[in-house]
Amino acid sequence: MTLLDRRSILFSGLALGAMASTPSFARRRGFFARHGLPVGVQLYTVGAEAAKDLDGTLARLAAIGYRTVELAGLHGHKATELRQAADKAGLRFTSIHLQATARGREPGIDSDPARIAAEMNILGIKDVVLPLMPWPEGGRPKAGEGIGDYLARVAATPGGDIWKRTAALLNARGALLKREGLRLGYHNHNVEFAPVDGRTGFDILMAETDPALVSFEMDAGWVVAAGLDPIHLLRRYPRRFRQMHVKDVLDSTVRNFAIRQDPTEVGSGIIPWAKLLPAAYAAGIQQFYVEQEPPFAGPKFDALTKSFAYLTGQI
Repeated sequence: MTLLDRRSILFSGLALGAMASTPSFARRRGFFARHGLPVGVQLYTVGAEAAKDLDGTLARLAAIGYRTVELAGLHGHKATELRQAADKAGLRFTSIHLQATARGREPGIDSDPARIAAEMNILGIKDVVLPLMPWPEGGRPKAGEGIGDYLARVAATPGGDIWKRTAALLNARGALLKREGLRLGYHNHNVEFAPVDGRTGFDILMAETDPALVSFEMDAGWVVAAGLDPIHLLRRYPRRFRQMHVKDVLDSTVRNFAIRQDPTEVGSGIIPWAKLLPAAYAAGIQQFYVEQEPPFAGPKFDALTKSFAYLTGQI
């Protein structure tokens, strides 16, 4: 894995802009149209809107042009309510993030596999994703230490025990969910890329999870926030990724492992999507979900509209 060369990315963007002015490039269909893929969205992006006005939120996403949705839990609703709203809006749920442990009405990947399968069957979902390593048992931040800095410190603890335990959990739950006809994946932030004894937490996860039981969802924005090149990561671990969060960051993002980035709409940042999307597809990824972290420069749905317009253009 190499550090992301921002100058080359910016140069690539200028070159693509010049190409777009030529007639041959103008006639070329965009990536999603060429491959017959829908543009998906991670519902986390709209925050509490889905809990407050589910029908209205899904209708607005459908009106923008999104066709598939990845859930971040159940957003305060029953599975039947979510499915009814999705059907009404003409959307499909294709993936869901579940935390490591159940929280009240929200299932976790530690829930009874039969219960998870029943909920997923209602929603029409086959892919379940753990969005972050389990919270360290008994751990807590030091005085004045933020959550991101705390997780970065834990992630870099010598021995990599937190990542070995996460890998073991993924293997165990992946086997149980597979029996129920479900697939388990893991979504990265940037804490996974903190150095641990000459490698990284992500290296440990890759080495100690069974590819037959566990896949990965690459969050491109967090990979770049860690100072890495997503394309190189795809090449280093071929066929291990099934999904991607299409997330962009500004050039002001400083390399870190503490869950910090300067977010922006897709196409407005430094990630070379015209190169990354084909590389992801070649690596086996066919589920793409737009996601943007707060803070937003304007209304969230305006940001999602801008990202969709960029992705359905000629990239």
